[in-house]
Amino acid sequence: MLHLVTGHAGFIGFHTACRLLERGDGVIGLDNLNDYYDPALKQARLAALQALATRTGGFYRDVRANLADAAAVDAVFAQHRIERVINLAAQAGVRYSLQNPRAYVESNISGFVNLLEACRHHGVGHLSYASTSSVYGASTALPYSEHVAADHPLQFYAATKRANELMAHAYSHLYRLPTTGLRFFTVYGPWGRPDMAPFLFTRAILEGRPIQLFNHGRHSRDFTYVGDIVEGVLRASDRPAAPDPAWTSAAPDPARSNAPWRVYNLGASAPVALVDFIDALEAAIGKPAIRELAPLQPGDVPDTAADTTGLQADVGYAPATPLREGVQRFVDWYRGFYKV
Repeated sequence: MLHLVTGHAGFIGFHTACRLLERGDGVIGLDNLNDYYDPALKQARLAALQALATRTGGFYRDVRANLADAAAVDAVFAQHRIERVINLAAQAGVRYSLQNPRAYVESNISGFVNLLEACRHHGVGHLSYASTSSVYGASTALPYSEHVAADHPLQFYAATKRANELMAHAYSHLYRLPTTGLRFFTVYGPWGRPDMAPFLFTRAILEGRPIQLFNHGRHSRDFTYVGDIVEGVLRASDRPAAPDPAWTSAAPDPARSNAPWRVYNLGASAPVALVDFIDALEAAIGKPAIRELAPLQPGDVPDTAADTTGLQADVGYAPATPLREGVQRFVDWYRGFYKV
């Protein structure tokens, strides 16, 4: 089966494309390689992908294009008979959205419209796309459930991802395009993003610099290993969304529809205190962290936890990587990649 994976030079997109190639599927990767973080890391991921494709003999094409360029996106669909789309391209980052909101409109809104239109006009069988746990925003009802409304985002990044879910529903309703949104919880693992806490903490500990613990270290996060995330992504992609015959407009379920549309949480369902995550990093690195306490940052939420019973029931998703094992894999990759 031929998949379009957008954002394949990114963290989760890279791992998803690798898994597809390993199981024998074809991959067209689309990415604009922007400089939100070091493009050299993205280039290294692409080189590893190409090496995997060569080794396995799999079909792989690397397309450099911006999702916001409608003509470029349509050209990809016109040239290839794409059967599944997994959209993992986005302007990421919570704090960056406070500084540069227009970047999120271009990538997360305009780019997503172009993808919806291309899927509609070219008969794609299923569009799966990344959403985020940040859509739950001001809610403190843990664990977060897709069956409860998520309409109070605390930063613009989350607002654009919630908009993606609503835009997808409109297309699923109007054009019967099957779409599935996946709300990722805190993802970590090898080849991770340099702007995320596991990467920042590891670098600082190895270099003997202090790490900042926002909210005075009283955060907890549903840290989820990237391999488990990819397993959930592919299981969801392989099962196109279908209308729910039990859905009713008198008591609408926010996670389902009478259109072929679904939204799922994708996390470990095992929230971890931030201080315990740092303990695991210290054990893997073999060096203590210098901890500095700092106040809660604008747009941050104190705690996250995923209710993943929906994804478990529908596709058999079950995270399998213990925290300390996943952290050790990340630290081992970091040492090897950066020759520390």
